[in-house]
Amino acid sequence: TEHTQDTLQPHRTHPGHPSNTLEHPHGTHPEHHSYTLAFLLRNLLNCCNSLKCIINFFFQSKCSYVSGTSDPYVKFKIAGKEVFRSKIIHKNLNPVWDERVCLIVDNLQEPLYIKVFDYDFGLQDDFMGSAYLYLDSLELQRYRVFIITQQQNLRLSDLYRKSQLWRGIVSIRLIEGRNLIPMDQNGLSDPYVKFKLGPQKYKSKTIPKTLNPQWREQFDLHLYDEEGGILEISVWDKDIGMRDDFIGQCQLDLSKLSREKTHKLELELEEDKGMLVLLVTLTATVAVSISDLSVNLLDDPHERQQIIKRYSPLRSFFNLKDVGMVQVKILRAEGLMAADVTGKSDPFCIAELCNDRLQTHTVYKTLNPEWNKVFTFNVKDIHAVLEITVYDEDRDRSADFLGKVAIPLLNICNSEQKAYVLKNKELTGPTKGVIFLEADVIFNAVKASLRTFVPPEQKYIEEEAKVSKQMLQQNFNRVKRCVLFLINTGSYINSCFQWESPRRSLCAFLIFVVVVWNFEIYMVPLSLLLLLTWNYFLLASGKEPREGSVVSDSEKKGFLDKFYAVQDVIITVQNALDEVACFGERVKNTFNWSVPFLSWLAITVLCAGATLIYFIPLRFIVLVWGINKFTKKLRDPYNIENNELLDFLSRVPSDIQLVQYKDLKAETSQSPSKKRRNNPG
Repeated sequence: TEHTQDTLQPHRTHPGHPSNTLEHPHGTHPEHHSYTLAFLLRNLLNCCNSLKCIINFFFQSKCSYVSGTSDPYVKFKIAGKEVFRSKIIHKNLNPVWDERVCLIVDNLQEPLYIKVFDYDFGLQDDFMGSAYLYLDSLELQRYRVFIITQQQNLRLSDLYRKSQLWRGIVSIRLIEGRNLIPMDQNGLSDPYVKFKLGPQKYKSKTIPKTLNPQWREQFDLHLYDEEGGILEISVWDKDIGMRDDFIGQCQLDLSKLSREKTHKLELELEEDKGMLVLLVTLTATVAVSISDLSVNLLDDPHERQQIIKRYSPLRSFFNLKDVGMVQVKILRAEGLMAADVTGKSDPFCIAELCNDRLQTHTVYKTLNPEWNKVFTFNVKDIHAVLEITVYDEDRDRSADFLGKVAIPLLNICNSEQKAYVLKNKELTGPTKGVIFLEADVIFNAVKASLRTFVPPEQKYIEEEAKVSKQMLQQNFNRVKRCVLFLINTGSYINSCFQWESPRRSLCAFLIFVVVVWNFEIYMVPLSLLLLLTWNYFLLASGKEPREGSVVSDSEKKGFLDKFYAVQDVIITVQNALDEVACFGERVKNTFNWSVPFLSWLAITVLCAGATLIYFIPLRFIVLVWGINKFTKKLRDPYNIENNELLDFLSRVPSDIQLVQYKDLKAETSQSPSKKRRNNPG
């Protein structure tokens, strides 16, 4: 067979087609690195007819980089449809695929579009270049070798970073909606808004029963595209128990908005279905970065001083959202769980701070990986929690969880290398492995204090809530402990009224009289201040104040034990909901004149109370009430304690009782025989 070799030159073009050179999205660079893709194409069969032919090709590739590594694979497309995808060659700068494929081509005028990608697990694959190969230029029964060259201008590490790092922040304030179309039978809607910018999503709160909702919400999204991108906005009507109704949508091209300026936008929904009013601000950021240990920002004394100066008290009222910065060094892990059948894992690490998320590279086939990466985050809330999660990479399925740690920023000790024991997904117990981290937090205390009194940033990506019997019982026990604390506090106060301990009751009586007689409003925050001071001294003396804890059941319970535990929780919650509902309904029915006698009685008592408060100062009324409570047991030792207000409300029927007490009208149209059949007794 005769062989010829042609080199596709950078500026050679085919009539009516794009350039034959391998195109790269980032242009050119003065340094020209070779990136070649060689194809051996051979026509095996003659054309069966004028529309069909079969192409059999065998391809090899060589990818050359000055530094870094890649996991390349190739896509082949004809007429916009992918016809073949090669296998992935991992961590190789000179991959050899040695693959052969046979394609049926409908039209030789359609070029073969070749695209080369670098595989990135968990992220969007990096586009490395492309080329067009025109099939009508090939000769039958003849090999031709094509060498396609590319001007390489971007290191692979830069490609990897670009998919994670953002170039700016879009601050969006959703103000209101106007003249939305009604979607419910009452002529109104329950609207909420969804925003989507690339992979990021945000959902607003729902405003019930209105066509002109007032949201007044603020949130931030990341700009990964330097030019801006398209913000997709859709408005929905909330329907409980059924699918939400679509109201309308619109789009906003962020590339048309100027930076560092707030734009008030009135966006019309498509097909005149209403209007949204937004305030949009685009700001640049350089506060997020990935680097190696050799390029550490805070290790440079000059850079560290500049950052400390930026967050000094003198700049407390400049850019209040920029509270500080945190730098975390993800060094290594030891003794990880084996997730593969080989007894090894392919671990990588993800660091998250609110909605900021950065990822390390994967270290293959090891249980003791070393990443040695430095992540830098911007701090918008000093009360945020830094989450470090370790996963095992699996190409054909989702990553396996290996462990996780959560570190509040306020708990970080600067420049201290620390070993953290990995925990399970719920962060309630340990799992196998230890991760070594070193972190530094620099922030402005004034900005952090001011930001404490604004709503925290909402996470855009959250796991969907699932029904869990264990979680139900755990939450029930937490609420039960809070209720028991209130009950015990009330019992302690009531014991003072009952003179169970004369010394304690006498002290409580004297304190009550003195405080009520000299009470001023400033005493309320003063008492809370005294409580905080008392707990501080307890902490300083080594006696830590009592803290709540979540007790996890380490013992394996049987099926019946779990069943009875869940049954007990459900019955208790059912009874508690009934009591709360009855209390609210009885208060409502008192004012609804459901029982006129009780409503008149309430009017009499309220008139008497208003008259007493008008003529007698509240201080004296509270003092008389307290003296009566303290001396009631002394005056009548056999007195039964009661609460007059609850006793009154217990006489007011709830809504269920009103239905039960309601008379039914007799149906006169029924014959006596039918009545006897319906009422056999």
